[in-house]
Amino acid sequence: MSMRREEVLSFMPDLEQWPTGRLLTTAARLVEHAWNERLVTLGVTHAGVIALGVLENQGPMTQANLAQIVRVQAQTMGKTLSRLETRGHVSRTRNDLDRRSHMVSITDAGRGVLAQSKDIERTLVTGEGLISDELRDHLQGVIRELGAPRWATTVPNASGADGPLPSNN
Repeated sequence: MSMRREEVLSFMPDLEQWPTGRLLTTAARLVEHAWNERLVTLGVTHAGVIALGVLENQGPMTQANLAQIVRVQAQTMGKTLSRLETRGHVSRTRNDLDRRSHMVSITDAGRGVLAQSKDIERTLVTGEGLISDELRDHLQGVIRELGAPRWATTVPNASGADGPLPSNN
């Protein structure tokens, strides 16, 4: 038995009473769930799309470097890369400079999936509410301010590369 929209909305809490932090974390979880539900048709996860985006923007790199840029443990990145490699979205080759590590590269199939995932993200919420410049600016500010103590003295900039922290002046 399906519920009408009005019935579903009657169960929704009074969002006007929620503190901003709760709104932000709830919205983030809902966006990630909705995105992953759509990404499953492409054979990737949210984490996989992030890794593919970094590889497309910055080129081949080691698993350790990719994990550092994405801000996850190398073991976590290893699991993500294994899934991507199984699907043909990335390739790993022995690192000529350090035989103990591998260089990870995005494949043409990975680029195709990444392009499709961007369409999914853009259309996830009607009215393109997730890609407004104002929302993006606010979220970037929160990440910079709260991420700085966790990420030493650098945070990812718009290209995904590490950059200096913005000054508070």
